Amino acid sequence: MLAFVAALLFLLALIFQIAGVAVGTVVTVTTLGLAGLLCAALHLAGVGGGWSLRK
Repeated sequence: MLAFVAALLFLLALIFQIAGVAVGTVVTVTTLGLAGLLCAALHLAGVGGGWSLRK
């Protein structure tokens, strides 16, 4: 699931970069890219991989 979130964040960053859009001082292309990298790293680390039942 985090991989899909990372892909979406990277897509938004790409669209913002191409269009030259700025959503303010907090949400920039750099913050979207870093958030995408964070989600990708968490996905590769196994966070949010699925549910497990503890017995």
